[in-house]
Amino acid sequence: MKNRFSLSNYGTGWSANRRILVVAVVLASLLVLAGVTAYATGQGEQHRSSAGPAPSAPPGAAPPDASPAGPKGATGSVPRPPRTSDPVAFAKAAAEMLWSYDTRDTSHEQQLSGMEAWMTEESEYSDWASVSAQMPDPVLWSRMADQQQHATAVVAEAHYPAAFKQALAEEPSAITEAYIYVVTMTGKQRISWSKGGGGAEGRSVTLAVQCRPSQDCSLVAIAPRVAP
Repeated sequence: MKNRFSLSNYGTGWSANRRILVVAVVLASLLVLAGVTAYATGQGEQHRSSAGPAPSAPPGAAPPDASPAGPKGATGSVPRPPRTSDPVAFAKAAAEMLWSYDTRDTSHEQQLSGMEAWMTEESEYSDWASVSAQMPDPVLWSRMADQQQHATAVVAEAHYPAAFKQALAEEPSAITEAYIYVVTMTGKQRISWSKGGGGAEGRSVTLAVQCRPSQDCSLVAIAPRVAP
């Protein structure tokens, strides 16, 4: 099927003028965040991905403090962010949100609004451009809706990348500047469309999330790939 699009795709054209530096957070070499370029996939192929074990609690992370995402509302099928202070738990939920969509009951504007609700309100750290770039343009979204395209996702594995853990070990106090954590997820996205069409694709993404003490976590950016 043509015009099939995955919200989880992101390009490699990291633009220097779109990067935000969070040197004070951990290390400049680790948390240089970048904007990304969304792109569409043209043919309906079926891909396979292997599942991994559930992640263990990340070092230095606060325990989860509560509840699942709220009910659907004005943002269509986009879930609300979960109320948790656990960076890995939040990052897993954010990845599933980015990999899931339903054009049958969610407009382009609602999808963007729902995604933006996950973002940190601290503008000096927020890289909305890297997240909103996951969205197709309104015309492509409309074509997807014509085919009743929708997707669900499951995160199979999540962890702190080795580079982040090393940086945290070398300079533990650096995290207290903005409490930004880097988490890598892998999983599977299942895409369906009208007349029984469908397929599955493996997914991987690295997210930067902010989890200040006694506050719910929020999304900062889709981060560049770092050492596993």
